[in-house]
Amino acid sequence: MRLYLLALNPTDSVTEGFLPAAARLGLAVTVLTDLPDPHLRTYPDIEVLECDVRDFRAVITRISTHHRPDAVFTNSDHLQTQAALVAEYFGLPAKDWRATLRAKDKAHLRRHLSVTGADTVWSAELPAGEDPSALAGLAVPYPCVLKPREGVASEDVVLVHDGEELRLRCKEIQVRRPEAALVVEEFLAGELYTLETLGDGHIRHVLGGFHTELSPPPYFIEERLTFVPAHPEAVVEQVLAQLDALGVGFGACHTEFVVHDGRARIIEVNYRAIGDQCDLLLAQLLDIPLFEHILRTHLGEPLPADLGARTDVAARLEYPCAESAGTLVSAPGVLDLDIDGVKLTYRPLRDIGERHELHHTNRDYLGVLRATGTDQATVDRVVADFLAVQRWEMAP
Repeated sequence: MRLYLLALNPTDSVTEGFLPAAARLGLAVTVLTDLPDPHLRTYPDIEVLECDVRDFRAVITRISTHHRPDAVFTNSDHLQTQAALVAEYFGLPAKDWRATLRAKDKAHLRRHLSVTGADTVWSAELPAGEDPSALAGLAVPYPCVLKPREGVASEDVVLVHDGEELRLRCKEIQVRRPEAALVVEEFLAGELYTLETLGDGHIRHVLGGFHTELSPPPYFIEERLTFVPAHPEAVVEQVLAQLDALGVGFGACHTEFVVHDGRARIIEVNYRAIGDQCDLLLAQLLDIPLFEHILRTHLGEPLPADLGARTDVAARLEYPCAESAGTLVSAPGVLDLDIDGVKLTYRPLRDIGERHELHHTNRDYLGVLRATGTDQATVDRVVADFLAVQRWEMAP
């Protein structure tokens, strides 16, 4: 059986998750990408073909002139709609392309949730290249959040407090992203969480989620995530109802939401498995073949009624961040430790000697620390002790 994997840059999810899972399932894998060289360097034993993966028509042609597909899959935020359309063309199991589009396009997401009565958030759209003065006549509720309509990883997401700041921030983003439409929306107060789900179109499993701690405003960098084995039932029901309204229910989904006074409201829907190594942690923590389950849904196989996931677990992820632009001159290397029953895995995300600008997004991450155990207090203590003795030094 052949799996076509649509990809942009190589990611940990693909390298350490989906490709090994595909091998265990006995699948022949063909990677389609518009950047073949980094993929060939990362996994030289996998077939890699060049293709304009952002154009579903080009993907259909590339597959049609190669081997018959048994599944078309991607874990990229940017390629979910293309993969859904291609899979539908070949009559394969897939996400509803309308749902992937709603999830990716934050303006569509807000409009659809409002039209269906699932939730209403004040929101306005600024088309690409349009002067921000077009927003001047709107009753914008300050503070508000400005973001690219189809952005990811909190890039160019910023909290804004008045009309003049909104105008200036729009101009700044338009210089960096002249082709990007922007969305201005009501700031939703509350604690930030995630819900991780996996479905086959009939059964949907809730895998738990995370409590997310952010950098100080005006930016929204995810600095720390603590695993939540089970959110309150009423909160889960509210989030799932909003996902149902969007048509989201097939395969993996990572949903960010806030809870305020018992009310759960979606911030955004990433219709894929959670990234930044959280998916690798989930598979290890829950002790389930998570990546195999995800791929099996795209092969048309039903999920088991019970995944057999562990419940006596605790976990935390930390992302040491650069606080200024510069060259990384000192940082820990790859580490795997077992301390007081807590498994620590540290992976650097920048090499010593690399120079980077400051982005105010997860591109500022210097590394990622994953910690798993059975007691949250012990996990937190071990993580705090580890971070206290490590050093990440930047030179101007």
